[in-house]
Amino acid sequence: MNDPFIEMTGEPRHLGLTAINSSEQITNKKKDYLMKKFAVAAALLSAAIVTPAVAAEGEARVEVRVGYVNGGGLDDATLGVAAGYDYNLGKTFIGAEIAGDKVLADGANVQFSAGARAGVNVSAAGKLYALGGYTFGDLDNAYVGGGYQHKLGQKTYAKAEYRHQFISNWADYDAYTVGLGFAF
Repeated sequence: MNDPFIEMTGEPRHLGLTAINSSEQITNKKKDYLMKKFAVAAALLSAAIVTPAVAAEGEARVEVRVGYVNGGGLDDATLGVAAGYDYNLGKTFIGAEIAGDKVLADGANVQFSAGARAGVNVSAAGKLYALGGYTFGDLDNAYVGGGYQHKLGQKTYAKAEYRHQFISNWADYDAYTVGLGFAF
């Protein structure tokens, strides 16, 4: 007796599971999985931002950033974008951020991240902060770091940031970035 599935597809049945026959299919499945993870992280971050934003004084921000990453076999430039929200708590602040960064090397994919930062308002224009979060994409890993953000005008700012990425079973790496942003 002939199996209609084999006649239609040319491939045997796999108990309801389709066999993956090429690296392209694996890559597409991985991209779909990563985009779902990013969507979940973005939804959680949005909920975390919107809920307290009604009761807290703060500001949303968007930025572009460039930098340099080294370690773990990388020694390249990076380019990224981020969006976040900071809650002013007087002399201190806390914030949340989502971002996408790309190492500018052949074959590198965009790494997405979701994280938080907390710090002190060192002046009317400056913020000094520590940060931490999780990056996912080609590598899933936690990061910690610190930075300084300074207002250039009423709504624009510049920042410098350092991140240390913890990569299991591989060499850790460090990222140094500068950014230009807009707060609203």
